[in-house]
Amino acid sequence: MDKIAITIFGIKLTVSRVAFSIPIGDKHWDVYWYGIIIALGFLLALIYGMRNAKRFSIDTDRMLDVVLVTVPVAILCARLYYVIFDGVKLESIGDFFGFGDSSGFAGLAIYGGVIGAFATGGIMCKLRKVRIFDMFDIAAIGFLIGQGIGRWGNFINQEAYGGFTNSSWWGMQSDITVYEMGEGLVHPCFLYESVWCIAGFFLLHHLSKKRKFSGQIILSYCAWYGFGRAFIELLRTDSLMIGGLKVSALLSFALCIGAVTALTVILRRLKENDTDVEYTQVFAQQFEDESVQIEEDETSESDLKEIEDDQNN
Repeated sequence: MDKIAITIFGIKLTVSRVAFSIPIGDKHWDVYWYGIIIALGFLLALIYGMRNAKRFSIDTDRMLDVVLVTVPVAILCARLYYVIFDGVKLESIGDFFGFGDSSGFAGLAIYGGVIGAFATGGIMCKLRKVRIFDMFDIAAIGFLIGQGIGRWGNFINQEAYGGFTNSSWWGMQSDITVYEMGEGLVHPCFLYESVWCIAGFFLLHHLSKKRKFSGQIILSYCAWYGFGRAFIELLRTDSLMIGGLKVSALLSFALCIGAVTALTVILRRLKENDTDVEYTQVFAQQFEDESVQIEEDETSESDLKEIEDDQNN
């Protein structure tokens, strides 16, 4: 199904999964919007990273070395994560890579990509002598750009939607949702996550200009994204499951709680250290002032004694 009829918030659209075709011999190679949108998100994230690397004390050439190795590994990890929790048995290596599937590299899980990116990125940072937490900070903002834009690829494919909204206008319906769910408007979860990530981008971009320690932005990303994704995941109908539990919802809640705890502890310690420094400086200044006063008093007493001696003589 290359063309899909969609109604979202009362607006009727017809979208095609195929952006254009490239003739190769007697056949045509279709290029899908999904891949183009994902690539656009990655490109904008990379541009942001290159333009702001200096502010994070990162060399752009070394950053590119880290990115060029990390990205393909992250994509493989995203696919691996999906395959593990999807529960569908693969018949061949071609099934793993989604050869022949209409959406291209079918079935990617963002958490698998994030885990793979940070694991590989950490190793590459060590090899290329890039400060890991500074790299993670700038990468976190890039992730929000990529995720915010990339979710619109799910819209084109009509994926990442939720249950029925029970509303007369709020939600969306398409040929695919009707086929899989039946008549009725469903939650456009792709849109919820896209808006959440874009809002997170502006928030963390602003915060990055005032960060108090390396690693603050990646922890803030985990808290922000984890919180939003946890609740959005509860609405979705296509979640990866482990037993009767939604894997991404569990991971999101754990990620959010862990990140908020870490941020609270670190910021509190930094504040205590700043207070100690200020107290020590004030305390030292107080003693210094008292010492000067004592010396002045002793000098005055000495002068008075000399005057008295002169008068007696």
